[in-house]
Amino acid sequence: MIKRRPWRGVPWESRGFALIIVLWAFVLISLIVTHLTASGRTELRIAGNLAANAAAQAAADGAIYRAIFNVLDPRQDEHWDLDGGTHELQIADSRITLRLENEAARVNPNLASTPLLQALLDVVTGNREQAASVAMTIAEWVGAKKGSQPLIGINADYQAAGLNYGPPHEPFESIDELARVRGMTPDLFVLLRPHLTLFGPAIPDADGADPVVALALAQAARTSPGLVPPRATDGADRVLTARINSTAHGPGNAVANRVAIARIGPAVPFGYAMLAWESNAE
Repeated sequence: MIKRRPWRGVPWESRGFALIIVLWAFVLISLIVTHLTASGRTELRIAGNLAANAAAQAAADGAIYRAIFNVLDPRQDEHWDLDGGTHELQIADSRITLRLENEAARVNPNLASTPLLQALLDVVTGNREQAASVAMTIAEWVGAKKGSQPLIGINADYQAAGLNYGPPHEPFESIDELARVRGMTPDLFVLLRPHLTLFGPAIPDADGADPVVALALAQAARTSPGLVPPRATDGADRVLTARINSTAHGPGNAVANRVAIARIGPAVPFGYAMLAWESNAE
């Protein structure tokens, strides 16, 4: 019995075409395998980055609570002051740098007097005319000068400046809202922002004030004798307002930035109260 070969009787052209189909099938399968492998590696990298970022963020948050604990700690060697100094911590695989500042030493545009606002603006700009004008528009915005001129006149001033809104005569809800005030240029806002807060008293705490605020306080006190900066006390019931900057360097070069503002003191329920949380803040 004679065995026939599988390709016997098949034209050479057909055999070549079938071989090409087989080869292309192998190429296609190889491409699919390569794509699936690359996709899997990408997804693994993404998952790893997400885990590293989450670990760094958790470490940054945890360090903030540790800072609050140290501010409350009465022991001299463990106590942390709101003096702008930095502290280093290690939490799991993350290295954290903390900076603590006295938030009450900043100027609160919702409560500050017009002379204090004008003095602060004068210090950062060196332009007394501009400082007086912008200080007045800030006071108009929050309602401090609500009765100084008719509302229609104030709105007309904004319209003349090319703005389609007017002052709400209500407190600022965020520092960024200050950029909408008539006469507030982007450059001026950048200069002013680091010295402002919405969580401080009408007169900033002189202890811990940065050089700009300290100079503004001194200047305002000369023009308004009744404006005397309060001095901090060390009483048991003292309540602090802290700005805690936390930067965590975690695994895989992950970096997380967190800023918390908290009221801290024995008189505060549970010892502290969180006022604001920010990510990637100044």
